[in-house]
Amino acid sequence: MEKITINDIKYELIENYKKGFELEDVKEKCTDYFNDFDYIIGDYAYGKLRLKGFYDKQNKKCKSLNNIQNKDKYLKNECAYECRYFVLKKIGGQNGNK
Repeated sequence: MEKITINDIKYELIENYKKGFELEDVKEKCTDYFNDFDYIIGDYAYGKLRLKGFYDKQNKKCKSLNNIQNKDKYLKNECAYECRYFVLKKIGGQNGNK
């Protein structure tokens, strides 16, 4: 798995469907809003990257809407059919903290 650092947070690229991950696009779009999430899903529709944050089910902030276990439902219902997408999993917070 590829390791990536964005905004001083370490991530692991755990899924890269149709080579959907483009580092420069993600760095440009990923603001500090996403720092709190355990996962980030990015998908491309009409050539534009969209990002959505998700939580692990053990996270107290996890709700059905942002539970990573509902990733397939999100991709099916909210994303363009067969779009390119990727999933990043946070493996270390700012300053290396988890």
